[in-house]
Amino acid sequence: MVEGRWDIQASTLFTDEQKQLIRDRLQNRITDDGYLLVKSQTERSQLGNKQAVIKKMMQLLTTSLIKRKIRKPTQPTKASKEKRIESKKKNTQNKQQRKKVNKNDYL
Repeated sequence: MVEGRWDIQASTLFTDEQKQLIRDRLQNRITDDGYLLVKSQTERSQLGNKQAVIKKMMQLLTTSLIKRKIRKPTQPTKASKEKRIESKKKNTQNKQQRKKVNKNDYL
């Protein structure tokens, strides 16, 4: 098993804003000392595990720096509202048919 540790604060590769983004998004993988910790034991050799750790670390860093799109809330369309109302009407009709018949209604 190989453990890879990377000191985020001492790194000169990223700006302070990017470092803060990395800390926020990867907080469950960062130790109390401020190191990004990645482990690997998928390969049989130590060299293979080292390469896997480096690859995994690069993937984590690149995905953490991608800005996420903000969801724009949308209103339901007119057709979907009508469809929902029609299904409600159909459901109420089915439930009305399940009721017991009252004799006084037919006399």
